[in-house]
Amino acid sequence: MDLKLEDKKAFISGSTAGIGFAIAKRFLLEGATVIINGRSQESIDKAIEELKSETGSNKITGIPADFSNVEEVDILLKELPAVDILINNAGIFEPKAFVDIPDEDWLRFFEVNVLSGIRLARQYFPQMLAKNWGRIIFISSESGIFIPDEMIHYGMTKTAQLAVARGLAELTKGSNVTVNSILPGPTKSRGVGKFIEDLSVSSGKSVKKVEEEFFQDMRPTSLIQRFATVEEVADTVVYYSSPLASATNGAAIRVEGGLVKSII
Repeated sequence: MDLKLEDKKAFISGSTAGIGFAIAKRFLLEGATVIINGRSQESIDKAIEELKSETGSNKITGIPADFSNVEEVDILLKELPAVDILINNAGIFEPKAFVDIPDEDWLRFFEVNVLSGIRLARQYFPQMLAKNWGRIIFISSESGIFIPDEMIHYGMTKTAQLAVARGLAELTKGSNVTVNSILPGPTKSRGVGKFIEDLSVSSGKSVKKVEEEFFQDMRPTSLIQRFATVEEVADTVVYYSSPLASATNGAAIRVEGGLVKSII
């Protein structure tokens, strides 16, 4: 299927690994021009080499920025004044008991997971409206509607992303700009992979056993009973970023393996 992205420029925050990397790869395979992002130039250079090798495309550059640092974000915005597609993927997570989460962590999670997308959208959204075409996607999570008790602060930020995305979508009425959220479920990204490996080491169980117990005990409602791949999430993101998805706006699109027991 031709997603008609060859003349589009896409920026993906937090894209040197995991879901963001997979999204960048899929955009390149569709012929889009891609700008990736990581916290260091070294990580960006490494990711660019890998993406060029895996896709055969040279339509890729990168800009370093730590989204907990406003000054670095301002520099990024000056270097990249306009895009057609914005994928707000940068984010952090950390399992921690509610009573052990200090104010600083609540603020840090909101800064990185929510304000990162707000700051980028504030730059690019008006331009998209002015030229009457654009796509903004927030990579939220099933945790935004199915708050995990082991990291409530993370779930809070994912719910906030849904609110911001829906609010922005209301401002697109009558235009060819869309704003949607994608809600991945448990996905075998680099961060999740490390989380499972750490559990394996601390428990003395195999990685396979830890994964089985994770879905049995912590996510029993999952219908696929496995982690999604980053490619499965990326395919969904890139489709909804394309001109083919022009009738989907203000939506929260689930890629969570049926974990959330709801038909809407």
